[in-house]
Amino acid sequence: MTAYAIAHMHNIHPGEGVGEYLGAIDATLAPFSGRFIVHGGRQRVVEGPVDGIVVVIEFPDFATVQRWYESSAYQDIVGLRAANTCSVAVLAERCASDHRATDVLAEPDHYR
Repeated sequence: MTAYAIAHMHNIHPGEGVGEYLGAIDATLAPFSGRFIVHGGRQRVVEGPVDGIVVVIEFPDFATVQRWYESSAYQDIVGLRAANTCSVAVLAERCASDHRATDVLAEPDHYR
């Protein structure tokens, strides 16, 4: 089942570090069939005191997104993002096409 790497980045310090990160990330995605779904473009916060941008990268499945994040190629550059932004990054599996909101109530650890 499809999975995603989702990041919310704010307090971005544009410069050499961010440029180096952006220049290198595509090559880290290719071996894992990762592709940007949301990156740049129009974004509007409609709730909460959040600023910054959201990035969503799609992968074939959860095991693959984990391998990408843990890969030496990505680990070699993740420090550039961390040093030049305040970020929250999440790896998440897509829910089933027949998923209903109440389905999570049957998962005791869902909100932990």
